[in-house]
Amino acid sequence: MSRYDAMFARLHNEGALGAFLMLGDPELATSARHLDALVEGGTDMVEVGIPFSDPVADGPVIQAAAERALKAGVRVDDALELIAGFRKRHPDVPLGILTYANIVEVRGRERFMADAVTAGADSLLVADVPSLEAEPYSALARATGIDLVMIAAPNTGEEALDRLARLSSGYTYCVARAGVTGERSDLALDHQQLFGKLKERNAPPAVLGFGISSPEQVRAALDSGAAGVIVGSAIVRIAAEGGDVAGFVDSLKTATRR
Repeated sequence: MSRYDAMFARLHNEGALGAFLMLGDPELATSARHLDALVEGGTDMVEVGIPFSDPVADGPVIQAAAERALKAGVRVDDALELIAGFRKRHPDVPLGILTYANIVEVRGRERFMADAVTAGADSLLVADVPSLEAEPYSALARATGIDLVMIAAPNTGEEALDRLARLSSGYTYCVARAGVTGERSDLALDHQQLFGKLKERNAPPAVLGFGISSPEQVRAALDSGAAGVIVGSAIVRIAAEGGDVAGFVDSLKTATRR
């Protein structure tokens, strides 16, 4: 059983909380402490970004985090070392990488996935690879032993959902709204039809992300039928401001309990 499968089985009537951080922001030692703070706060799963100069799916908060990490000299090898350290300290917490095709392709798909698995990552989401081009990623991921997570939205077409269900594993990243990552006061959660289509296809559990930044929004996302949520920009911002990351994550996790 994968760490994601074990997590969803353990939670039963509780929603899964995923917490995102940019690896190496603002530098390696502080980044490692922030990762530990996510677990201390009670996150069920961790999602991490690898610093990249052109993160097209990310809003200004996460873009700024990537810029800080790059300015500190953080590169892919450093990010993998942070993951390896996290895995030693937290052997049971699922951890996924959200990154971009350039990062994967420069290293080589096979080598990138193998190194990610060796470091202790459970999943890989390549944000700018559409489902039509995901077949080779999926095949290599299955051969390497890492889950390939794919993105779905309420306007994703039927054929694309068929491909997603066939090619992905771990969980399905469902975007809560159009656009890039970032905190929002308004969320139009109209995802019941999408969740139903994913279940009909036996796709991996639906986890909502993009724009969720408060306990109230976590609760609303779970009430809409999601199996879990991922909170990114709000945590990245609090970490950058020197705030209480563990305390904020605890408030989000409390909202997942029905």
